[in-house]
Amino acid sequence: MTTIFFDTAGLIALWDRRDQWHTAAKACLVSLDANTTRYITTSYVMIECASYASRRAYRTEVVRMRDELGMAGDLLEPLPAEVHSAWDEYARGIAGTASLVDLVSFAVMRRLGITQAFTNDKHFSAAGFEVMF
Repeated sequence: MTTIFFDTAGLIALWDRRDQWHTAAKACLVSLDANTTRYITTSYVMIECASYASRRAYRTEVVRMRDELGMAGDLLEPLPAEVHSAWDEYARGIAGTASLVDLVSFAVMRRLGITQAFTNDKHFSAAGFEVMF
């Protein structure tokens, strides 16, 4: 089974038909075999998605995704050490580098051995992960 990490940029692209990456995100998801692919994310990513979607029609999709991932055990809470390390790295960074949520995501992905992210975010590529579209 392949495990893929859902990133905020990928999920927003999937839900927002006006997003420039919508078509690519949708095609990517359709191309994956749901029977052999596990999707996970963190509570941090879902909070970021909820904040972004708060005034958009697809906010119910965010809630649905959160509920489905939670019921499947695929909505993860980062470990305190991962959050602490991400904050340290964030403090050392400069404008334009990865966000705190991305840094937490990287730590979780490394811990779990996940190499692919459902995103087009260049920060994931820079951190050594494969972006899916």
